[in-house]
Amino acid sequence: MDTLAVVLEEPKTVSRRTLALNPMTDKDILVEIAWSGISTGTEKLLWSGAMPAFPGMGYPLVPGYESVGRVVDAGAESRGRIGEWVFVPGANCYIGAHALFGGAASHIVLPAARALTVPEALGADAVLMALAATALHAIADGPAPELIVGHGILGRLMARILRARGEESPVVWEADPARRVGDFGYAVIDPAHDERRDYRVIVDASGAADLLDTLIARLARGGEIVLAGFYDRIAFAFPPAFMREARLRVAAEFTPEDLQTVRALVAAGALRLDGLVSHVRPATEAADAYPLAFGGGDCLKMVLDWRHA
Repeated sequence: MDTLAVVLEEPKTVSRRTLALNPMTDKDILVEIAWSGISTGTEKLLWSGAMPAFPGMGYPLVPGYESVGRVVDAGAESRGRIGEWVFVPGANCYIGAHALFGGAASHIVLPAARALTVPEALGADAVLMALAATALHAIADGPAPELIVGHGILGRLMARILRARGEESPVVWEADPARRVGDFGYAVIDPAHDERRDYRVIVDASGAADLLDTLIARLARGGEIVLAGFYDRIAFAFPPAFMREARLRVAAEFTPEDLQTVRALVAAGALRLDGLVSHVRPATEAADAYPLAFGGGDCLKMVLDWRHA
């Protein structure tokens, strides 16, 4: 069958067109997508053309790894899942386009094992499951971060997860005044007003590759910086890092176990996903929605609505 998909034809050129889907196997399901999120990290790099060489990279491509919808058909081994409401972390099911990450389409074929059952009551907020799993993956190992850099969607989810796990609330840096307004249950401050220089663990959720020297100067001896964004190339001055015996850790993509943990936290009421989706646009307006999603400011999270596409 065919699907309607968002296609990045080339950098900064977004279309919405019909693509053929690979036939389902016995282990596959077909999901009718209701909502898909736009990532301000990886998808911004794909849209701008700044994404470094990456397996599966190439144009035209179908982006997206934050989709949610209903299973409407299935192969012989997965018929029992028809009717389930599921989170789809992307797919590689298109003929005539690359799939990096393949979630921005009206219908998606993927292995049943990759689809995570989620409560339908979450609505569009369910698209945040992947970002919450990414946030969890970045902070799951070692001591809890004392400083989170960036109060975008990823930084907010990290802070919420720390609170859900009963950890001490972190300090969050945010340079944009609009993103410091509100009662979050933790301090969100202008970095220029922070004099502290003994943070044991700092997590960068901003994706800014030019911040390393600043962050190293704020570390305690033996402190760690976790890079939770996606970067082309990073550099830092060695002497300050040497004097602090600084450690750098790169947080890779989330795992299926991270998704399961996040789902359990949400189901228990410990982790809330509400109040984070700031903009919803019909999928028919994808060409306008993508640049708006990357504009910062009041657009915290953009979601495409496929229900009437």
